[in-house]
Amino acid sequence: MKRSTAPLPCWLALSAASLGLAPVALAQPVPGAAATSAQAAAPIAALAAQQCAAHTDAAQRLACYDAVFRPRAPDPLSAPATAVTAPDVSTAADRSPAETSANDTDRVAAAPPPVSTGTAMPPPGSALSTFWELGRSDKRKAFVVRTFYPNYLLPLHLTSDINRQPFSPTRGAAPLKPNYKAVEAKMQISLRVKVAEDLLLPRADLWATYTQRSMWQVWNQADSAPFRNTDYQPELKYVVPVPDGLSVLPGGWSWRMLEAGFAHQSNGQSEPLSRSWNRLYAGTAFEKGELAVQMRFNRRPREGSKDDNPDLTRYIGNTEIQASWLPGQATASLTWRLHPKEMKRGSVQLDWTYPVDSQQPQGLRWYLQLFSGYGESLLDYNHRQTSLGLGLTLFQF
Repeated sequence: MKRSTAPLPCWLALSAASLGLAPVALAQPVPGAAATSAQAAAPIAALAAQQCAAHTDAAQRLACYDAVFRPRAPDPLSAPATAVTAPDVSTAADRSPAETSANDTDRVAAAPPPVSTGTAMPPPGSALSTFWELGRSDKRKAFVVRTFYPNYLLPLHLTSDINRQPFSPTRGAAPLKPNYKAVEAKMQISLRVKVAEDLLLPRADLWATYTQRSMWQVWNQADSAPFRNTDYQPELKYVVPVPDGLSVLPGGWSWRMLEAGFAHQSNGQSEPLSRSWNRLYAGTAFEKGELAVQMRFNRRPREGSKDDNPDLTRYIGNTEIQASWLPGQATASLTWRLHPKEMKRGSVQLDWTYPVDSQQPQGLRWYLQLFSGYGESLLDYNHRQTSLGLGLTLFQF
């Protein structure tokens, strides 16, 4: 019988196995002391492998290889510590879109539900809240000039009955102007500025405004194109947002604000063309989506014998209701001025705008105005007419 050579390779195999060697360990040494031991024992393992290959019996050769290369349990004293997975602090720019979406979805799913604060928020896109800065997020700095009423120039303003001889019960009739034309121009400039913020009440602001409106006989060359009338109106307005708990109304409506103020309006002319009045007012506003409704009541103090137009409110009214509609790029408003005791008088005015360039809605806009009734200007407070104006908005900011 041929003598087996197994003892030597098996001894070498056991020696290599006792060092924790494996093919991976030989190919990729672990840093540190373990790597040093593996590198030192590599010749022994190589020699054991050669001796295993010398076996002619397959069973003995397989047993030899198993003894050399079988994986062994790591030594707890020398095994590396388990790595702690660090949190993912990579930014979206470091991840692919798919990774970003998946990670964000996981985070949203794991996030706790939002805690309700019980505070009602203004409706998204609230025009009234943005314009009058009713919410905390709407607040902008004080003493910044902004537009108020529409600023426009209507070079074509056609009236059904031009007032060639204005009249007032205390100032009498003015001289006749036979050359006045039914076609003239109309222009308006209106600005506002917030002068105090959080005044007396939370989120309540005090505003100062100025509006100037002119009727210009620009097509009347016989009289050298004079300004027929210009009205000047400075105003102080106190705006109070409605508390959140009271703002929600049935039908999707929101009660948005209260206002109180003082206004003076005059045309700066001498008698018998002088017209003026002072008024205190209180108002409120409601909103539903693209529709806003504002109401205002005017109270005129008595002025005695100095009154240029004591019957003014009997013609132009003491109450104003305005509905504004913002359907996309167009804007429209309908204003009704009335007096409860003189329902046959008052006036109705329609204003409509649309951008000249639909890509720039904040730029120039077409402006159309239709008026019917009394008081299109102070000089015409007791003169009834119907007029149509066409032009452009000048600016808005």
